[in-house]
Amino acid sequence: MLRISRFVLAAALIATPLETPPVMAQERPIVLKAAAVLDGKGQILRNTIIVVEGGKIVRLGGSIPASAVLYDLTSLTVTPGWIDTHSHIFWHFDNGRLAGKDEPPVRAMLHVADNAALTLEAGFTTIQSPGSPQDKDLRDAIARGILPGPRILTSLEPLDEKSGPPEKLRELVRERKQQGADFIKLFASKSIREGGTQTMTDEQLQAACGEARELGLRTIVHAHSAEAAKAATLAGCTSIEHGAYVTDDVFTLMAQHGTYYDPNIGLVLQNYLENKEKFLGIGNYNEQGFAFMEKGIAIVLDTFKKALKHKDLKIVYGTDAVAGAHGRNYEEFIARVRDGGQDPMAAIMSATSISAESLGLQDNIGAIAPGIDADIIAMDGDPLRDVTAARRVVFVMKGGQVYENLAPDAKRHSPR
Repeated sequence: MLRISRFVLAAALIATPLETPPVMAQERPIVLKAAAVLDGKGQILRNTIIVVEGGKIVRLGGSIPASAVLYDLTSLTVTPGWIDTHSHIFWHFDNGRLAGKDEPPVRAMLHVADNAALTLEAGFTTIQSPGSPQDKDLRDAIARGILPGPRILTSLEPLDEKSGPPEKLRELVRERKQQGADFIKLFASKSIREGGTQTMTDEQLQAACGEARELGLRTIVHAHSAEAAKAATLAGCTSIEHGAYVTDDVFTLMAQHGTYYDPNIGLVLQNYLENKEKFLGIGNYNEQGFAFMEKGIAIVLDTFKKALKHKDLKIVYGTDAVAGAHGRNYEEFIARVRDGGQDPMAAIMSATSISAESLGLQDNIGAIAPGIDADIIAMDGDPLRDVTAARRVVFVMKGGQVYENLAPDAKRHSPR
């Protein structure tokens, strides 16, 4: 059986020179033999093989190449690697509390390496991390192959109403692009703990999202209130995050504009409450805020149910995972289907092809099809019938490399 040794590999990150070359792609083809494949686009493929070469899927079906390394996944359900469009990968606990700026950098990186490995082991092969300058080093280390983890897209430092007037915001958007940001994160409203009212002006949103669009960057907007979500939609921003108080008319507007919606209903608030003592007393994490979060679970669930009635609305899969939630990103899927009433196939498409589209990566990830990167996972059970199967990912491949193989029947062998 194969599984990532998180602590050994995290230590290797510190000891390995930055110029270490990436892991070479496999020389022999890899074949995954599957009885049930959910392709990420809403189709179920039965009794087929997936042939992987050079980190990509080259074909489905046909004969098994004589020189192939074969994994038998016929007792499992195979899907594309899942995508979390909102995960704060750098957030972690240290000594039983939310880690702060005083934590030694080496210890912080060890915790973050653990977060990355846990996320990948859970079947999430790509994440979008909004709002941490340190994400860039982690993103690049994983891309170089010196640390196991999901593919990362980062906004670096986010922008908000205090970042400056419209012209200053345009300048900061250009600066983020030069710094290597993959997208822009904007805070357009207060947190749900503070009522979620709009904070950025319409003009600020128009400037930031307009400049980003000119530069080919996407924009995701923290917006709880209907007013903030409407302003961001009209400004041409890419995605509305959270949206606890979004109304039907704004959902209709979002659908008309092709604005993505990222509801975050199944993990973030629950995780905060489960780990209350590790957050309480830090910043605005106070008793009043936690009381509001308890009420918030029902509020966001009701809003999600409302969103599902808008059939043209593009709902992506983000968890807003913070400290304590990494490696449990699948809980969002369980809540959306079990509690929110979302069709399980639609929820899987949200976590794969729709999220890939929202990232502008639909030609690379989010589906099982020829020409797509070989990000492939398998779980013990059928998530269309049993949502808890999402907790039992036992096989993880990212870019053609197998990082986890815990299934008893998923033998690695050559057909000869």
